[in-house]
Amino acid sequence: MATETLKPDLADTGASEELEPPHRQPDPPATATFRVWRGDREGGQLVDYTTSVSPGMVVLDAIHQIQADQANDLAVRWNCKAGKCGSCSAEVNGMPKLMCMTRLSELPLEKPVTVEPMRSFPPVKDLVTDVSWNFRVKTRIKPFRPRAPDAADGTWRMTQPDVDRVQEFRKCIECFLCQDVCHVLRDHQLQEEFIGPRFLVHVAALEMHPLDVEDRVADLRRAHGIGYCNITKCCTQVCPEHITITDNAIIPLKERVVDEFFDPLGRVLKVFSRGGKA
Repeated sequence: MATETLKPDLADTGASEELEPPHRQPDPPATATFRVWRGDREGGQLVDYTTSVSPGMVVLDAIHQIQADQANDLAVRWNCKAGKCGSCSAEVNGMPKLMCMTRLSELPLEKPVTVEPMRSFPPVKDLVTDVSWNFRVKTRIKPFRPRAPDAADGTWRMTQPDVDRVQEFRKCIECFLCQDVCHVLRDHQLQEEFIGPRFLVHVAALEMHPLDVEDRVADLRRAHGIGYCNITKCCTQVCPEHITITDNAIIPLKERVVDEFFDPLGRVLKVFSRGGKA
């Protein structure tokens, strides 16, 4: 067998010569096409814009670049550009996302990147939608009502696991991506009968609070329409804060409705435990 001859500088050190160059990622394309929805309440269409891209860019960067260079009247809502305000929600390649948290490196730039407004809400202009319905819904939910203080100094006593349980729900930034992807709102337009996953999370934060004594179970069944949710977990999948919406909020609330209205033993126990939290 023939032996390989090392280069002198490698032979002296005992190192082996690398026969193939290291694998190198291909350079990203210098430009990409963005297919952006342009229109208003009367209707609209997708318009293609080609713009330069560079490593580290997010979709919102590209939209701002298009707005500055090619379409000064392009309407887009944004604020923090840090994934915390929930303002720049849109649909990127058909998936509800925050534009400021969607990196171009995650997208197939060899094809046009489609950017559309959230479909569950009426368009105002271009990528801006009217999400005011969500704030009206929130007013229909019974507010926090604490129990009487536990101690003479007016303070309460809580266990840490009870406190930790509701902290997850407080991460919500109200981007309304979960409302957008929910088929009950998106496809069936049952806004008057169903409050949607974002506000089921809000109800869960209240219902599971260790100090709250308000009873919202009857509202969950009727006014809030929790029965419409068939737990497909699509809302959990799009949440940018990674809140386990379905498993930790909606399913426990559904269980409370079942215990209250459909479990005979549960109804009896409720009589004796009313005023406290399960």
